[in-house]
Amino acid sequence: MTNSIRAVLSGAAIACAAFGAQAADLPRRAPPPPLPVPPAFTWTGLYAGLNAGYAFRTGSGGFTDPTYGAVTGGNRSGGFAGGGQIGYNYQLTPGSGFVLGVEADIQGMSASKANAAYLGATPYYSVRPSLDYFGTVRGRLGYAFDRVLIYGTGGFAYGGGSRASYAAAYPGTLPGTDRTGYAAGGGIEYAFTEKLSAKVEALYLHLGRGFTGSTYYNASVPAYYGAGKQDSGFALVRAGVNYGF
Repeated sequence: MTNSIRAVLSGAAIACAAFGAQAADLPRRAPPPPLPVPPAFTWTGLYAGLNAGYAFRTGSGGFTDPTYGAVTGGNRSGGFAGGGQIGYNYQLTPGSGFVLGVEADIQGMSASKANAAYLGATPYYSVRPSLDYFGTVRGRLGYAFDRVLIYGTGGFAYGGGSRASYAAAYPGTLPGTDRTGYAAGGGIEYAFTEKLSAKVEALYLHLGRGFTGSTYYNASVPAYYGAGKQDSGFALVRAGVNYGF
C-alpha cells in the first residue's frame, strides 16, 4: 500500500471519529409531554332552575250523590303549570355512577274551567276551592351515564288556592283551601356544559283532602251546591333547565 493511500485512509478514519464525537455531544430530542386528561364529569353540587309544563286531570267529573242521585258533567281537562326548583345532587363516583339528591319546587297553575255539571236538569255547583299553586319536596335517586342522568323521584306534595265562587251560597262548613299529599315520578336530564343542564320529567301528584259535607238544594235558584267528586290526583309533564353552582 502506497504512502498516499495510507494517508487517505488515516484521514478518513480521523474524520469519522471526529464526526462521531461531535454527534455524541448533540442534545437528544425529548418525546412530547402527554396531553392532560380532563377530569370526569360529576353531577355533585347545588343547582337551581325554571320549568314549565301541563297538568292532566286523571278523573272524570261525574259521580252519584247519596241523596239526590247521579251528577253529570263537571269535567276538567287540565291546565298550564310553571315555576322554579332548587336542589342538590351527590354523585357517588364521577363519570358514571349512582346519584343521590333532594329537590324542592313550587308551581303556579292555571287550570281550565270545569264544564257545567247537572243533577238531572238542575245545575250543580261545586264549593270546593281551586288549586292555584302546588309544590313538592322530593328525594331523587338516579344513575348517571357521564352527562346523561336517569332518575326516579318521590316525596311530599302540597298546594292551595281560593274559595269557589259559589261558596257563599253553601250553608254548611266549607273545606279548607290548603292540601297535602305525595308526588312520585321520574325523568331524564342532560348536561350541555359543566353548569347548564336540561330535563324532561313526569310526576303524579295526589293532593287529597276529604270533605263529607252534604249536598244543599236551593229551590229559589233553583240549584244544587256541594263538594262534588273529589278531584285530587293529576299527572304533570314538564321540561326545565338547571344552572349548577
